[in-house]
Amino acid sequence: MSLGEQFQTADWKSEKHVPVIECADAVKPDDLFEVGVSIGKEIAHPNTTEHHIRFISLFFHPEGDKYTYQVGHFEFGAHGESVEGPNAGPVYTHHSATATLKIKKPGTLHAISFCNIHGLWESEKEIKLA
Repeated sequence: MSLGEQFQTADWKSEKHVPVIECADAVKPDDLFEVGVSIGKEIAHPNTTEHHIRFISLFFHPEGDKYTYQVGHFEFGAHGESVEGPNAGPVYTHHSATATLKIKKPGTLHAISFCNIHGLWESEKEIKLA
């Protein structure tokens, strides 16, 4: 099985693992804008030592181009681990991130998340130029 066949998708309103991409639907060329990516907007995803989101990656595929460009990779390293045991630690990293970018062409944002138990998930959002 190829890696691409292992990505799962679903409606983020009914599935807690799908990355949710939040930004304007249209932006001006070369103007900076923020893109938020999070997990579990409607249904909370656990953030425990045993069950957590390890990373979110964000990509941009310009319309008509062959290649996709990585915008950012966000790793979440604190899930309540400590020498005292699981879920006894002093810090938990929340699985959300914000990137600021600008584009010259319309295209599609792609987000990938990885749950340590349930694998790879993806979503996408089209961005137009205003």
